[in-house]
Amino acid sequence: MDHFLQSPAWADFQRSLGRTVHQRSGPGWSFLAIEESNPAGKLLYAPYGPVAASLAAFDAAVAVLTDLARGCGAVFVRIEPVDAGFTAADADAVLRTRGLRPAPANQQPELSWVVDVDRDFKDVLAEMKPANRNLYRNIHKKGVTFRSSQDAGEISVLLGFLHLTAARNGFRPQSDDYLTAVARSLMPAGAATLFIAELEGEPIAASLAYDSSDTRVYAHAALDDAHRKLSAGIPLLVTLMADAKDRGLKFVDLWGVAPADQPEHKWAGFTAFKKSFGGREVAYPGTWDLPVRPLRYGGYQLARKGAQAARRVLAAARKVPVRLRSALRR
Repeated sequence: MDHFLQSPAWADFQRSLGRTVHQRSGPGWSFLAIEESNPAGKLLYAPYGPVAASLAAFDAAVAVLTDLARGCGAVFVRIEPVDAGFTAADADAVLRTRGLRPAPANQQPELSWVVDVDRDFKDVLAEMKPANRNLYRNIHKKGVTFRSSQDAGEISVLLGFLHLTAARNGFRPQSDDYLTAVARSLMPAGAATLFIAELEGEPIAASLAYDSSDTRVYAHAALDDAHRKLSAGIPLLVTLMADAKDRGLKFVDLWGVAPADQPEHKWAGFTAFKKSFGGREVAYPGTWDLPVRPLRYGGYQLARKGAQAARRVLAAARKVPVRLRSALRR
Protein backbone atom coordinates (compact mmCIF):
# COMPACT_ATOMS: atom_id res chain seq x y z
CA MET A 1 0.00 0.00 0.00
CA ASP A 2 1.10 3.51 -0.80
CA HIS A 3 0.58 5.31 2.51
CA PHE A 4 -0.81 8.83 2.45
CA LEU A 5 1.62 10.05 5.13
CA GLN A 6 4.45 9.49 2.65
CA SER A 7 2.69 11.26 -0.23
CA PRO A 8 3.53 14.55 -1.98
CA ALA A 9 0.15 15.95 -0.89
CA TRP A 10 1.02 15.36 2.77
CA ALA A 11 4.39 17.05 2.25
CA ASP A 12 2.62 20.08 0.76
CA PHE A 13 0.22 20.21 3.71
CA GLN A 14 3.07 20.04 6.24
CA ARG A 15 4.85 22.87 4.45
CA SER A 16 1.63 24.91 4.53
CA LEU A 17 1.88 24.68 8.33
CA GLY A 18 5.38 26.18 8.18
CA ARG A 19 7.21 22.91 8.84
CA THR A 20 10.44 21.87 7.14
CA VAL A 21 9.94 18.71 5.07
CA HIS A 22 12.62 16.60 3.41
CA GLN A 23 11.86 14.25 0.52
CA ARG A 24 14.51 11.94 -0.86
CA SER A 25 14.54 8.85 -3.07
CA GLY A 26 16.99 6.37 -4.52
CA PRO A 27 17.07 2.89 -6.08
CA GLY A 28 14.16 1.04 -4.43
CA TRP A 29 13.55 3.53 -1.61
CA SER A 30 12.02 6.88 -0.75
CA PHE A 31 11.02 8.87 2.31
CA LEU A 32 9.23 11.98 3.49
CA ALA A 33 10.67 13.27 6.79
CA ILE A 34 9.51 16.22 8.87
CA GLU A 35 11.63 18.29 11.23
CA GLU A 36 10.03 18.27 14.68
CA SER A 37 11.14 19.01 18.24
CA ASN A 38 10.67 17.43 21.66
CA PRO A 39 12.48 17.73 25.04
CA ALA A 40 15.59 16.09 23.53
CA GLY A 41 15.81 18.77 20.84
CA LYS A 42 15.27 18.48 17.11
CA LEU A 43 14.28 15.17 15.53
CA LEU A 44 13.62 14.00 11.99
CA TYR A 45 10.35 12.03 11.75
CA ALA A 46 9.32 9.82 8.81
CA PRO A 47 5.66 8.86 9.42
CA TYR A 48 5.08 5.33 8.10
CA GLY A 49 8.44 5.55 6.34
CA PRO A 50 10.92 5.07 4.87
CA VAL A 51 9.45 2.99 2.05
CA ALA A 52 11.87 0.40 0.66
CA ALA A 53 11.67 -2.52 -1.75
CA SER A 54 14.32 -4.59 0.07
CA LEU A 55 16.41 -4.66 3.21
CA ALA A 56 19.38 -3.26 1.27
CA ALA A 57 17.22 -0.39 0.03
CA PHE A 58 16.02 0.21 3.60
CA ASP A 59 19.63 0.45 4.80
CA ALA A 60 20.37 2.96 2.04
CA ALA A 61 17.35 5.08 3.04
CA VAL A 62 18.34 5.05 6.72
CA ALA A 63 21.88 6.09 5.81
CA VAL A 64 20.55 9.11 3.92
CA LEU A 65 18.15 9.92 6.78
CA THR A 66 21.03 9.77 9.25
CA ASP A 67 23.24 12.08 7.18
CA LEU A 68 20.30 14.45 6.77
CA ALA A 69 19.68 14.45 10.52
CA ARG A 70 23.32 15.28 11.25
CA GLY A 71 23.19 18.08 8.70
CA CYS A 72 20.14 19.74 10.26
CA GLY A 73 21.30 19.24 13.86
CA ALA A 74 18.77 16.57 14.86
CA VAL A 75 19.36 14.48 17.97
CA PHE A 76 17.69 11.39 16.50
CA VAL A 77 15.72 9.98 13.59
CA ARG A 78 12.24 8.54 14.22
CA ILE A 79 10.90 6.03 11.68
CA GLU A 80 7.93 3.70 11.11
CA PRO A 81 8.98 1.31 8.33
CA VAL A 82 5.70 -0.25 7.19
CA ASP A 83 7.05 -1.44 3.82
CA ALA A 84 10.78 -1.98 4.11
CA GLY A 85 11.72 -5.48 3.03
CA PHE A 86 10.94 -7.23 6.33
CA THR A 87 7.84 -8.25 8.27
CA ALA A 88 6.54 -6.82 11.53
CA ALA A 89 7.44 -10.14 13.20
CA ASP A 90 11.08 -9.75 12.13
CA ALA A 91 11.29 -6.05 12.91
CA ASP A 92 12.67 -6.30 16.44
CA ALA A 93 15.72 -8.32 15.39
CA VAL A 94 16.28 -6.39 12.16
CA LEU A 95 16.03 -2.92 13.69
CA ARG A 96 17.91 -3.52 16.94
CA THR A 97 20.91 -4.89 15.06
CA ARG A 98 21.00 -1.60 13.18
CA GLY A 99 21.14 0.49 16.33
CA LEU A 100 17.46 1.42 16.47
CA ARG A 101 15.39 1.18 19.62
CA PRO A 102 11.64 1.29 20.27
CA ALA A 103 10.33 4.83 20.70
CA PRO A 104 8.68 5.71 24.03
CA ALA A 105 5.28 5.39 22.33
CA ASN A 106 3.96 4.65 18.86
CA GLN A 107 3.28 7.79 16.83
CA GLN A 108 0.93 6.04 14.38
CA PRO A 109 -1.15 2.88 14.97
CA GLU A 110 0.79 -0.37 15.08
CA LEU A 111 -2.27 -2.31 13.91
CA SER A 112 -4.65 -1.24 11.18
CA TRP A 113 -7.72 -2.70 9.46
CA VAL A 114 -7.77 -2.75 5.67
CA VAL A 115 -10.55 -3.59 3.21
CA ASP A 116 -9.54 -4.65 -0.31
CA VAL A 117 -11.83 -2.87 -2.80
CA ASP A 118 -10.00 -3.77 -6.01
CA ARG A 119 -12.65 -6.39 -6.92
CA ASP A 120 -16.36 -6.71 -7.61
CA PHE A 121 -18.05 -4.55 -4.97
CA LYS A 122 -20.64 -7.29 -4.44
CA ASP A 123 -17.83 -9.36 -2.93
CA VAL A 124 -16.86 -6.47 -0.63
CA LEU A 125 -20.46 -6.20 0.55
CA ALA A 126 -20.70 -9.97 1.06
CA GLU A 127 -17.95 -9.86 3.70
CA MET A 128 -19.73 -7.23 5.79
CA LYS A 129 -22.18 -7.95 8.56
CA PRO A 130 -25.69 -8.37 7.13
CA ALA A 131 -26.94 -5.35 9.08
CA ASN A 132 -24.35 -3.13 7.38
CA ARG A 133 -25.32 -4.39 3.91
CA ASN A 134 -29.01 -3.94 4.58
CA LEU A 135 -28.56 -0.38 5.86
CA TYR A 136 -26.52 0.57 2.79
CA ARG A 137 -29.14 -0.86 0.43
CA ASN A 138 -32.26 0.39 2.20
CA ILE A 139 -31.56 3.59 4.16
CA HIS A 140 -32.71 5.69 1.19
CA LYS A 141 -36.23 4.54 2.07
CA LYS A 142 -35.93 6.68 5.22
CA GLY A 143 -35.03 9.78 3.23
CA VAL A 144 -31.26 9.62 3.80
CA THR A 145 -28.98 10.51 0.90
CA PHE A 146 -25.20 10.70 0.52
CA ARG A 147 -22.87 13.03 -1.34
CA SER A 148 -19.18 13.81 -1.55
CA SER A 149 -17.50 17.21 -1.55
CA GLN A 150 -14.10 18.72 -2.17
CA ASP A 151 -15.24 22.20 -1.12
CA ALA A 152 -12.97 23.09 1.81
CA GLY A 153 -15.65 25.39 3.24
CA GLU A 154 -17.85 22.39 4.01
CA ILE A 155 -15.37 21.09 6.61
CA SER A 156 -17.53 23.05 9.08
CA VAL A 157 -20.14 20.28 8.77
CA LEU A 158 -17.71 17.71 10.15
CA LEU A 159 -16.36 20.11 12.79
CA GLY A 160 -19.84 20.67 14.20
CA PHE A 161 -20.47 16.94 14.55
CA LEU A 162 -17.02 16.41 16.11
CA HIS A 163 -17.83 19.02 18.77
CA LEU A 164 -21.08 17.19 19.61
CA THR A 165 -19.31 13.81 19.78
CA ALA A 166 -16.50 15.20 21.94
CA ALA A 167 -18.99 16.69 24.41
CA ARG A 168 -20.93 13.43 24.54
CA ASN A 169 -18.00 11.02 24.83
CA GLY A 170 -15.39 13.17 26.56
CA PHE A 171 -12.62 12.95 23.97
CA ARG A 172 -10.49 15.69 22.39
CA PRO A 173 -10.66 15.84 18.59
CA GLN A 174 -7.99 17.59 16.56
CA SER A 175 -8.44 21.34 16.62
CA ASP A 176 -10.71 23.21 14.25
CA ASP A 177 -7.72 25.18 13.00
CA TYR A 178 -5.81 22.01 12.14
CA LEU A 179 -8.67 20.31 10.31
CA THR A 180 -9.53 23.53 8.51
CA ALA A 181 -5.90 23.74 7.33
CA VAL A 182 -6.12 20.09 6.20
CA ALA A 183 -9.25 20.88 4.20
CA ARG A 184 -7.81 24.01 2.58
CA SER A 185 -4.63 22.21 1.53
CA LEU A 186 -5.87 18.76 0.56
CA MET A 187 -9.48 19.03 -0.63
CA PRO A 188 -8.89 21.38 -3.60
CA ALA A 189 -5.95 19.16 -4.63
CA GLY A 190 -8.23 16.10 -4.71
CA ALA A 191 -6.25 14.40 -1.94
CA ALA A 192 -9.04 14.60 0.64
CA THR A 193 -12.79 14.12 0.25
CA LEU A 194 -15.62 14.92 2.64
CA PHE A 195 -18.58 12.51 2.62
CA ILE A 196 -21.88 13.78 4.01
CA ALA A 197 -25.11 11.96 4.90
CA GLU A 198 -28.24 14.12 4.72
CA LEU A 199 -31.80 13.68 5.90
CA GLU A 200 -34.20 15.73 3.80
CA GLY A 201 -31.31 17.96 2.78
CA GLU A 202 -29.88 18.49 6.28
CA PRO A 203 -26.49 16.96 7.22
CA ILE A 204 -26.67 14.24 9.88
CA ALA A 205 -23.20 12.63 9.57
CA ALA A 206 -19.86 13.35 7.91
CA SER A 207 -16.52 11.67 7.26
CA LEU A 208 -13.21 12.92 5.89
CA ALA A 209 -10.96 10.58 3.89
CA TYR A 210 -7.41 10.99 2.55
CA ASP A 211 -6.26 9.44 -0.74
CA SER A 212 -2.86 8.27 -1.94
CA SER A 213 -2.21 6.64 -5.32
CA ASP A 214 -3.82 3.33 -4.30
CA THR A 215 -5.27 3.73 -0.77
CA ARG A 216 -8.05 5.71 0.88
CA VAL A 217 -7.63 6.39 4.62
CA TYR A 218 -10.79 6.72 6.75
CA ALA A 219 -9.54 9.57 8.90
CA HIS A 220 -12.30 11.47 10.76
CA ALA A 221 -16.01 10.79 11.25
CA ALA A 222 -18.86 11.99 13.46
CA LEU A 223 -22.65 12.22 13.43
CA ASP A 224 -25.59 14.13 14.84
CA ASP A 225 -26.74 12.31 17.98
CA ALA A 226 -30.32 13.44 17.36
CA HIS A 227 -30.45 10.97 14.45
CA ARG A 228 -28.36 8.22 15.99
CA LYS A 229 -31.11 5.60 15.51
CA LEU A 230 -30.71 5.90 11.74
CA SER A 231 -27.10 4.61 12.04
CA ALA A 232 -26.17 6.77 9.04
CA GLY A 233 -22.46 6.41 9.80
CA ILE A 234 -22.56 2.79 8.58
CA PRO A 235 -23.89 3.37 5.03
CA LEU A 236 -21.80 6.54 4.90
CA LEU A 237 -18.65 4.45 5.32
CA VAL A 238 -19.86 1.91 2.74
CA THR A 239 -20.45 4.82 0.34
CA LEU A 240 -16.89 6.02 1.00
CA MET A 241 -15.62 2.51 0.17
CA ALA A 242 -17.72 2.23 -3.00
CA ASP A 243 -16.44 5.63 -4.15
CA ALA A 244 -12.84 4.49 -3.56
CA LYS A 245 -13.47 1.48 -5.78
CA ASP A 246 -15.01 3.71 -8.48
CA ARG A 247 -11.92 5.93 -8.40
CA GLY A 248 -9.65 2.96 -9.07
CA LEU A 249 -8.16 2.71 -5.57
CA LYS A 250 -7.22 -0.73 -4.25
CA PHE A 251 -7.50 -0.40 -0.48
CA VAL A 252 -9.53 1.39 2.19
CA ASP A 253 -7.52 1.73 5.39
CA LEU A 254 -9.87 2.05 8.35
CA TRP A 255 -6.90 3.09 10.52
CA GLY A 256 -5.97 1.91 13.99
CA VAL A 257 -7.52 -1.08 15.78
CA ALA A 258 -6.99 -2.70 19.17
CA PRO A 259 -5.16 -6.04 19.57
CA ALA A 260 -7.56 -9.00 19.60
CA ASP A 261 -6.34 -10.10 23.05
CA GLN A 262 -7.10 -6.73 24.68
CA PRO A 263 -10.91 -6.48 25.01
CA GLU A 264 -10.56 -3.57 27.46
CA HIS A 265 -8.44 -1.50 25.09
CA LYS A 266 -9.67 2.08 24.64
CA TRP A 267 -10.16 1.38 20.92
CA ALA A 268 -12.18 -1.83 21.45
CA GLY A 269 -15.49 -0.21 20.46
CA PHE A 270 -14.04 1.41 17.33
CA THR A 271 -12.38 -1.89 16.46
CA ALA A 272 -15.63 -3.87 16.56
CA PHE A 273 -17.24 -1.25 14.31
CA LYS A 274 -14.41 -1.38 11.76
CA LYS A 275 -14.27 -5.17 11.66
CA SER A 276 -17.99 -5.32 10.87
CA PHE A 277 -17.13 -4.16 7.32
CA GLY A 278 -14.99 -7.20 6.52
CA GLY A 279 -11.30 -6.81 5.79
CA ARG A 280 -8.04 -7.91 7.35
CA GLU A 281 -5.64 -6.85 10.04
CA VAL A 282 -2.31 -5.32 9.00
CA ALA A 283 0.53 -5.25 11.54
CA TYR A 284 3.31 -2.67 11.36
CA PRO A 285 6.69 -2.67 13.16
CA GLY A 286 5.78 0.39 15.25
CA THR A 287 7.79 3.54 15.93
CA TRP A 288 11.58 3.33 16.29
CA ASP A 289 14.32 5.81 17.13
CA LEU A 290 17.86 5.95 15.77
CA PRO A 291 20.07 8.18 17.95
CA VAL A 292 22.33 10.49 15.96
CA ARG A 293 23.72 12.21 19.07
CA PRO A 294 23.75 9.26 21.50
CA LEU A 295 24.69 11.17 24.68
CA ARG A 296 21.97 13.76 24.18
CA TYR A 297 19.43 11.07 23.33
CA GLY A 298 20.45 8.99 26.36
CA GLY A 299 19.98 11.99 28.65
CA TYR A 300 16.51 12.54 27.20
CA GLN A 301 15.58 8.91 27.86
CA LEU A 302 16.82 9.05 31.46
CA ALA A 303 14.91 12.27 32.12
CA ARG A 304 11.76 10.80 30.60
CA LYS A 305 11.98 7.66 32.73
CA GLY A 306 12.57 9.75 35.84
CA ALA A 307 9.49 11.83 35.10
CA GLN A 308 7.44 8.67 34.57
CA ALA A 309 8.62 7.25 37.89
CA ALA A 310 7.71 10.48 39.67
CA ARG A 311 4.22 10.38 38.13
CA ARG A 312 3.75 6.78 39.31
CA VAL A 313 4.75 7.71 42.86
CA LEU A 314 2.37 10.67 42.83
CA ALA A 315 -0.47 8.52 41.48
CA ALA A 316 0.14 5.90 44.16
CA ALA A 317 0.15 8.58 46.87
CA ARG A 318 -3.21 9.84 45.71
CA LYS A 319 -4.68 6.38 46.24
CA VAL A 320 -3.61 6.25 49.92
CA PRO A 321 -6.66 6.70 52.20
CA VAL A 322 -7.03 10.17 53.73
CA ARG A 323 -6.76 8.89 57.33
CA LEU A 324 -3.56 7.02 56.53
CA ARG A 325 -2.03 10.10 54.86
CA SER A 326 -2.86 12.12 58.01
CA ALA A 327 -1.15 9.52 60.18
CA LEU A 328 1.93 9.53 57.95
CA ARG A 329 2.28 13.29 58.33
CA ARG A 330 2.34 13.13 62.15
